[in-house]
Amino acid sequence: MAIERAGEKFSGYNKPKRSRKGGKKFAVLAKEGSTIKLIRFGDANMTIKKNIPSRRKSFRARHKCDTAKSKLTARYWSCKKW
Repeated sequence: MAIERAGEKFSGYNKPKRSRKGGKKFAVLAKEGSTIKLIRFGDANMTIKKNIPSRRKSFRARHKCDTAKSKLTARYWSCKKW
């Protein structure tokens, strides 16, 4: 079951994948209730270093990951990756 949106194919809703366009690292077709939204997030030019505990802690504090609840925001998906 592939879903196509904005010229990209997604394996399903709420499943992040590497973005092919848009200048962002990841893309996700988010669905919350009946609302569907294409979200691109992450800096395409930066590496993810979540395996370093101090960086992980700083990122999560800086982005207030404990309060990111809505699946329709880039912050939610970015925090989920971290």
